[in-house]
Amino acid sequence: MIGPRRIVCLTEEPTETLYALGEQDRIVGISGFTVRPPRARKEKPKVSAFTSAKIGEILKLCPDFAIGFSDIQADIAAELVRHGIEVWISNHRSVDGILDYVRRLGAMVGAGDRANAWADELRCGLDAIESASTALPRRPRVYFEEWDEPPITGIAWVAELVRIAGGDDIFPERAAEPLAKQRILEDPDEVIRRAPDIVIGSWCGKKFRPEKVAARPGWNAIPAVRDGELHEVKSPLILQPGPAALTDGVRAIEAIMRGWAARRAG
Repeated sequence: MIGPRRIVCLTEEPTETLYALGEQDRIVGISGFTVRPPRARKEKPKVSAFTSAKIGEILKLCPDFAIGFSDIQADIAAELVRHGIEVWISNHRSVDGILDYVRRLGAMVGAGDRANAWADELRCGLDAIESASTALPRRPRVYFEEWDEPPITGIAWVAELVRIAGGDDIFPERAAEPLAKQRILEDPDEVIRRAPDIVIGSWCGKKFRPEKVAARPGWNAIPAVRDGELHEVKSPLILQPGPAALTDGVRAIEAIMRGWAARRAG
């Protein structure tokens, strides 16, 4: 067996990737937030959240590698390193970054050819969606909200997927900010001024409430609210920088775009 043999996945995307590559036997522990693939929750012990981890439980699993994401997991990574465990913290925040992540993780476990083929397949799928989006009568303006209190706008890969599906994110300058705190919308009235045709909510860990969005002061003037174009994309499909976003996530956005266009045509 090439590469690490006992891997702890501190977030969902390495779990989904390793299962897809047929390398799931290497995984000895996963994040409690993992939902993809569903079998992982039944087969693997849950040893971490996103900002915290059961270090003692992880050590009992005798891992030789841990995989996490971003500065938010820096403290977890540091603690594991102090216990002699090798850690890879990825920090990708774009569609190309996700594809590169698949390739790099595959190479680490000796599945480089399979990972490259899958990444190419994912890219082709995105290209097909982007090509099909040219049939839309016009590009809708989209407000993507990943949290409501306070409102937080979408991150870079989300804005890219909206564009690929045929829309335009109304806060492209905020999407470039890597940290959620930098994407907090200090003035919600800015959404009114930018007048989105579609609102997509993906509130991390809780159900999107379109009626609450519609009831915000002054938001009845927004085309999306006026026309009832308030939609949810489940957070596990879109808010993690992994394969889910490039498959079910972007397809969910595409379906919203197509539905919007069909209602305009009718």
